[in-house]
Amino acid sequence: MRALEIALSFANLVTLCGRAVPRLRAGRPAAAGFAGLAAATVAVLQASLEGPRWQMVPAYALAALLLLAGLLPAGRIRARRRAAVLGTGLGTLALAVSLALPIALPVFHFPRPTGPFAIGTVSFHWVDTGRRELFSSDPNESREISARVWYPARDEPSAPRARYLEDPGPVTAAMARIVHLPSLLFSHFRYVTTHAVRAAPMADGIPTYPVLIFLSGLGGFPESNTFQVEELVSRGYVVVGLGQGGGSAALRLADGRILAVPPRELIQALIEQSVNPAAKAPVLNGRALPDGIIPYFAQDVSFSIDRLAAVNQGDPNDRRAWPLAGRLDLDRLGVFGISLGAMVAGEACLRDARIKAALMMDAAMPADLVRGGLRRPCLWISRPASDMRLERSRSGGWPESAIRETLSSMRAVFDAHQPGSAYYLDMPGMFHVNFTDAPFWSPLTTLLGLTGPVDGLRMWRIVNAYSVAFFDEYLRGRQEPLLDDPAGRSPEVVRLYRR
Repeated sequence: MRALEIALSFANLVTLCGRAVPRLRAGRPAAAGFAGLAAATVAVLQASLEGPRWQMVPAYALAALLLLAGLLPAGRIRARRRAAVLGTGLGTLALAVSLALPIALPVFHFPRPTGPFAIGTVSFHWVDTGRRELFSSDPNESREISARVWYPARDEPSAPRARYLEDPGPVTAAMARIVHLPSLLFSHFRYVTTHAVRAAPMADGIPTYPVLIFLSGLGGFPESNTFQVEELVSRGYVVVGLGQGGGSAALRLADGRILAVPPRELIQALIEQSVNPAAKAPVLNGRALPDGIIPYFAQDVSFSIDRLAAVNQGDPNDRRAWPLAGRLDLDRLGVFGISLGAMVAGEACLRDARIKAALMMDAAMPADLVRGGLRRPCLWISRPASDMRLERSRSGGWPESAIRETLSSMRAVFDAHQPGSAYYLDMPGMFHVNFTDAPFWSPLTTLLGLTGPVDGLRMWRIVNAYSVAFFDEYLRGRQEPLLDDPAGRSPEVVRLYRR
């Protein structure tokens, strides 16, 4: 709950107690009126300063009713004991609901990153005129992608923090459709802020910073791993989160249209074709894709690297290039992703020699990676089959075929890797959404069985520690003890395998 939301709940509690406890009501009859006025005042301030949200409607209503009750003459509100008890009971119920809703669906906050750098952020929208948009029926439409960039910045403690989602409406509406829930459940995301400052000057002291490209899972968005992104940026990395039409929850195109994820059966068939090719290729808008959709998404990564190179050169046509121009070290470039994003990360690493290291989390690997392997430093992070089966029993998904495909393909690429720069981190107790921000969104994720049995914050810290160590060793050339211990530094929680 936000500060004024807490203050409003406390004011409602005090006012309700003043009216419900006979001794308090009889001893100071005017105090109840003043308390009701105070609660109503806090409600107005909260809605004006922090912004209203539907989860607070019971609190607003209770404050209004308590104010009204306090203003009415005492003689007109005398009631029989039964009516008084009923009123107190209803007021208590309203107070409980007014507390439960904002706690269950909070305006959440991310842990403070541990690195020495503050964080800045800017955004871009790029059009690849050399490629057709496969997710459009118009053969003349060009491919578009968005990029949210976070970078080490000068510390500006008093500057307003950037929003979690830059364009929350289409994203939250798409998320609601994917999980078959009302979009109202995600509407408060527009109030969530991060540790970043929009368009802050880049940090001084280091001429250039290594660059990482982040790729979200199916139906995700560029900010979906903010817990991981902010930690990496605080340690001196520029991170570029891509919004990819057809894979991301929603991509707003240059003309204002929204490009969403295709029907689940179609997009899953296109992904599966890249992992386990069938003789009859799936068709997307009249075009057969024998290699599936992963190579197409991987081309977005290569195109983004081209655009980042233009930004680094100070492209005069891009007014927002200035915080980054000349400060990107594209010779030290890595990629990381979760689920679908991990598949795309591996594919991009295979196809684009500019990528020097890849981190892939909890996903099957495309067939061409299994056949040919990867020759650059790689880190896979996943969990045992038993946790996938536990996740299936609690919240669905993960049939045995998907479990076998995911674990066997990751291990196959890992086992075929040249010795010395391949790692496989096994993290028991994790569910799929534990690799994203989703557990921050609501404590209901745990109650509904969507998260794993191990403490989520601890597991996030472990993911961040290995992410930083891996990229520090292979993009910065630092010897990282965390990667040298085959048993891992937290043997009771994780196990690290190395080739």
